[in-house]
Amino acid sequence: MNKKGKRFAWLLRAVCLTACLAAGLSGCGARAGSHETVQPVKSGSAQEQDISTDSAAKAGESRNAGDMTVHFLDVGQGLSILVQSEGQTLLYDGGGRSASSFTVAYLERQGVAEIDYMISSHYDEDHVAGLIGCLNAFDVRQVIGADYEQDTKIYQSFMNAVEAEGLTVLHPAVGDSFDFGSGSFTVLAPASIGEEDNGNSVVIRLDNGENSFLFTGDANLDSEAAMCASGLELSCDVLSVSHHGSATATGWDFLQAAVPEYAVVSCGAGNSYGHPHKDVCDRLEAMGIPLFRTDLQGTVTVTSDGTELIWDQEPCNDYSPGEEGDTGTQPQSSKKEAGESGQEPPKTGSEPQPSGAEQENQVWISVSGSKYHSRPDCGTMNPEHAVEMTETEAAAQGYEPCGRCFPE
Repeated sequence: MNKKGKRFAWLLRAVCLTACLAAGLSGCGARAGSHETVQPVKSGSAQEQDISTDSAAKAGESRNAGDMTVHFLDVGQGLSILVQSEGQTLLYDGGGRSASSFTVAYLERQGVAEIDYMISSHYDEDHVAGLIGCLNAFDVRQVIGADYEQDTKIYQSFMNAVEAEGLTVLHPAVGDSFDFGSGSFTVLAPASIGEEDNGNSVVIRLDNGENSFLFTGDANLDSEAAMCASGLELSCDVLSVSHHGSATATGWDFLQAAVPEYAVVSCGAGNSYGHPHKDVCDRLEAMGIPLFRTDLQGTVTVTSDGTELIWDQEPCNDYSPGEEGDTGTQPQSSKKEAGESGQEPPKTGSEPQPSGAEQENQVWISVSGSKYHSRPDCGTMNPEHAVEMTETEAAAQGYEPCGRCFPE
């Protein structure tokens, strides 16, 4: 199914949510780096790339798509994604220090000798450290990163390694596109540079024929809002969930714009951050998005032929949070709190019995839906915008019961 068809099919079954937040990201320039921004130039050296913002993606769609394999590496509590297509290699992040040798060895086993595009989403250790090992082990043609500096030893080590290869870090603008293998990729973020490192993450949409992938680094909710407001295409088949499944990202509005067919969370087993967080797991489950997790399944690979996706394993669909005690920040399902029936547990004789409106079942409606629900996060509802009222009030206003919440 093409992108327009997929979007139309999704919208038919999804409850319309409020418009994406148009809040722009802070343009604080105090930490902006002095590196050069990318300028379209003619190819001819390892550092030169003919970038056509409008034409590259179209060219990738117009030619016949070939195979493109995406590897979500199990680097523990970090992120590293390897992409191979028609003899070309793209590496998006490299994991942390403890995974650097694994990342290098994994690429060698895949026959990698040269990395055409090395992308550092941002300069946190669990994303950039493994790239240093890859710079030392492989020929690298181009390095892409966010245009800011970080006052850390790992950042300086990365920049020194890039310089030692005779390269400089390129900083594409939002909307710039690059040919890669049988497809292309487009930069979606960051729209501006702020004080928060995660929000500066370079986000890309990788296209191969009718298939597409979103790599989000540690992009936060502000970055997601800017992407939603950008007018760029965000829909995808596969979403690499931002920030290892942290509740600081992967909001309802962004998920509604991306409408992924699959999601992949890269995090370490038993990590101290509790990743993935319950809020994110609940959203993915509510939207019925099949889930892969590197903490439970190890390295996950998928091959695109431009039309279909072939995975090396089935999704685990384990939506439990990384920390057992994580109760989330959103309203919880009445079903989970009150039992399978969704009704309040029976009162004992010693407890006072409420009367009138207090005995009425409370229900929730979405901002533009036609049904009322027993829970504020049913299906694709955004619980942050759900309106609570009694069942009688909802019926009086013309709302009908949700078949999933109130089966006959």
